[in-house]
Amino acid sequence: MFGGGGNPFGGGGRGGGRQRQRKGEDVVHALKVNLEDLYNGITKKLSLAKNVLCPKCDGKGSKSGASGHCGTCKGSGVRVVVRQIAPGMVQQMQTVCNECKGSGQVISEKDKCGQCRGAKVVQEKKVLEVHIEKGMVNNQKIVFQGEADEAPGTIPGDIVFVVQEKEHATFKRKGTDLFLEKTLSLVEALCGFSMTVTHLDKRELVIATNEGDVVKPNSFKAVFDEGMPMHGRPFQKGKLFVHFTVKFPEPGDLGDDEMKTLEKILPKRINPPVMVTDAHEECTMHDVDMESEMRRNKQQQRDATMDDDDEDPSGQRVQCAQQ
Repeated sequence: MFGGGGNPFGGGGRGGGRQRQRKGEDVVHALKVNLEDLYNGITKKLSLAKNVLCPKCDGKGSKSGASGHCGTCKGSGVRVVVRQIAPGMVQQMQTVCNECKGSGQVISEKDKCGQCRGAKVVQEKKVLEVHIEKGMVNNQKIVFQGEADEAPGTIPGDIVFVVQEKEHATFKRKGTDLFLEKTLSLVEALCGFSMTVTHLDKRELVIATNEGDVVKPNSFKAVFDEGMPMHGRPFQKGKLFVHFTVKFPEPGDLGDDEMKTLEKILPKRINPPVMVTDAHEECTMHDVDMESEMRRNKQQQRDATMDDDDEDPSGQRVQCAQQ
């Protein structure tokens, strides 16, 4: 199966069937694209350098079109290297012949093509028009078949562009949906608001609360059909989600008169003020960083678990014996 005899896949012995051409390697490029281009679609012109068969010698590498077998590798394109790795131990490995660069053929210096100097290929610039379609997603591939480097006796590989979505300053994308962060004052959250949002296609959207709506902190509202277009169906769009943060007044922003006015306007307290007597014990509340508190709590649980592992089944702590 691996040499010498007939071909188990048909075609008889050596030369009995048509040899299948080897395909060259694909060339992959990252293509960074901003969210506006993925929303609207765009065509980018990219200039690339690639190897093509020498037009002067038609990829032969020689003036006469002939070439001889490489004497170093006997025309196989590879040579066997033996090296000693330890006393009495040798390692045998195959490597590409550096004389003919794996082709198995050599061209005399006098017969080399004047343009490619026997390399059989020359470099040229190629401009590709890359179409970024509406709604394309991160890591999606755009393939140009057969546009990679050419080489004698091989089928050119493909040039593959991989879409890399850039992070956007205003919008975040999840599938066909877009997310937008907006901060409201307490007055806007309670009494309503109206504001403009510049969309990815430069349209000015007006978003506003309905009459009587109250926006709660950390709540979401959605605008239908204002998300990302669906790839292949650009007239179908996802949703635009707006995440609201409510900014409350800082300590000292409101005076006593303003506080009393607010208390008259706002709904009654859920928890009425407590008249403190000798039967009560007053506590003081402090601002805390909950992330730090959770980390401290987890560390205390780990420490308690380690202490439990140090106890024997009778409940007594295990101690080192005194010598």
